[in-house]
Amino acid sequence: MPSDPNSSELRRRRFRPIPVRMLVPNMITLLAICAGLTAIRLSTEGRMELAVAAIVFAAILDGIDGRVARMIKGQSKFGAELDSLADFVNFGVAPGLILYFWQLHELNNGGWIAAMVFAISGGLRLARFNASIDDPNKPAFAANYFTGVPAPAGAITVLLPIYLAFLGVPAPPATLTAFYTLLIAFLMVSRLPVFSGKTVKMRVPPEMVLPVFVAVVFFVALLIGYPWHILSAGSVLYLISLPWGWKSYRDEERSLAAKMQDTSAPPPAAAAPYTAPVTDTDHDDRPAHLH
Repeated sequence: MPSDPNSSELRRRRFRPIPVRMLVPNMITLLAICAGLTAIRLSTEGRMELAVAAIVFAAILDGIDGRVARMIKGQSKFGAELDSLADFVNFGVAPGLILYFWQLHELNNGGWIAAMVFAISGGLRLARFNASIDDPNKPAFAANYFTGVPAPAGAITVLLPIYLAFLGVPAPPATLTAFYTLLIAFLMVSRLPVFSGKTVKMRVPPEMVLPVFVAVVFFVALLIGYPWHILSAGSVLYLISLPWGWKSYRDEERSLAAKMQDTSAPPPAAAAPYTAPVTDTDHDDRPAHLH
């Protein structure tokens, strides 16, 4: 019986080998998921420093996988979906559980609600981001801004009370920690424009390559040697910079609106040429002179 050519073609497509360049970024994303899940386990065992370090490591991997995919041209729809799943686990579920096992459990159901709201806000933030990627109504300058605090930044900043506790600062009341957790969750799902810097092309001059490389190594050394100082200062500076992103977005929005008004306004009408008034000399209503 002759074989169906269509079925053989489908079989070839099904078992077509996946290029290695598409596997590399996905492996980095899977490693990030492993870090997030390990952070949850460490938090249940009370090893909070290692749990927070695992979240920071997952955030670093999240910043690497997309750049590696673009560099080696290994982007894929599967990779994008996997990255969203990893972000939900690493920057939504894991930080919420870490905060719950660290202090929020003192509030019983109230603390659990705060942790759960943060995790759900992370999922909603990611879903909105995926749905608005191909929005044709977005202005060109909007590509340089996030809508709401991105999930990795939200996860790093929401752990600020734990960083301060590691530095010896007295832990705040559990109610204050819950309020701070809900505040970061609100910033994640808000419509606040947050500067992303994705479209900023930073080209390093050849003579500055070595100094920039030394500066990066110095920063990594500081992060390893003084992790809680760097994370605390970075979180505070990031929260302070949020109004600047909002102001920058509004300025560009007003500038675009002014340009559109200038282009859509009708040109001014040309002035009519001057014509001298014409007097009617044929009809004179004055009375005739008397002689």
